[in-house]
Amino acid sequence: MEGRRRKMTEEGEGEGDDGAGIGGFARLPEECVARVLAFTTPRDTCRAGLVSAAFLSAAASDAVWANFLPPDCAQILSRAVRPLEYSSKKELYFRLCDPILVDDGGMSFHMERSTGKKCYMISQRTMSIIWSDHPQYWRRIHHPESRFAEVAELLSVCWLHIGGTIDSQLLSHRTTYAAYLVFKLAPDSYGLNSTSQFASVKLGAYALENSVSLQPDNNEDDSDDDDNGGGDDDNDSELEDDNESKDADEDDEEARRKKVKMCLREDGWLEVELGEFYNDEGDEGEVEIKLYETTELHWKRGLIIQGLDIRPKL
Repeated sequence: MEGRRRKMTEEGEGEGDDGAGIGGFARLPEECVARVLAFTTPRDTCRAGLVSAAFLSAAASDAVWANFLPPDCAQILSRAVRPLEYSSKKELYFRLCDPILVDDGGMSFHMERSTGKKCYMISQRTMSIIWSDHPQYWRRIHHPESRFAEVAELLSVCWLHIGGTIDSQLLSHRTTYAAYLVFKLAPDSYGLNSTSQFASVKLGAYALENSVSLQPDNNEDDSDDDDNGGGDDDNDSELEDDNESKDADEDDEEARRKKVKMCLREDGWLEVELGEFYNDEGDEGEVEIKLYETTELHWKRGLIIQGLDIRPKL
């Protein structure tokens, strides 16, 4: 046994420099190592390149990174507004991890960095926004922080109905996606905290509806202040049964339409999740995404829309 250990050490299987400590992999041909790495993930491949010099070359090879690019990569590049320059498949991969404009600037495309899953943002120009062709209700302006040439700013409407579609074939297969409205609020915005704002996502026979909130409600934390506001105990007792029944109905409604609030993105914009869906083989047609407030017809202002972001839900 001791002789076997000495032999392994002499041959570099158990000890030694240049990655021999990871076993026989260090002596495999680069093509074999590359083939193994192609079955991992972009993140694992980058880590493998740090293990040893033997892995470094294979981890940077075109054979590996071509496997991480989307199958329709050539078509995506042909749709780009500006040609993309790259010297290797690995460089192309990471170039595509930053958004590029496609389809004459109507959409942007990028890949999720750790998985290579496809992400799209639909610009407001490509979206359906009711009354957006009437300048007294909406206007299109340049915004320095937008990836698109223009954004849509709400001037004054009482009927809010916006939406967009994307072909499920464009998205990664066997992946759960979520759709987000990407927006900002003007300093003089108002009327966007209604309780009757709803969003829906539909793909094939699947449909999901959520209650959403586009603007913080300054009064939403004040409800507890009124719990013991000096009411008569007898009256409270008489109303207890009615309140319990009402609360049960409201709980059912809340469970059916869970309210989703906005959050801040890394790029400084706001987003609110409109819904999620599972894209199986990309053969179920278009994904339909909507946000609407059409019941409480009060006036609203100051919503600045960049687009609809469709990305994998990690």
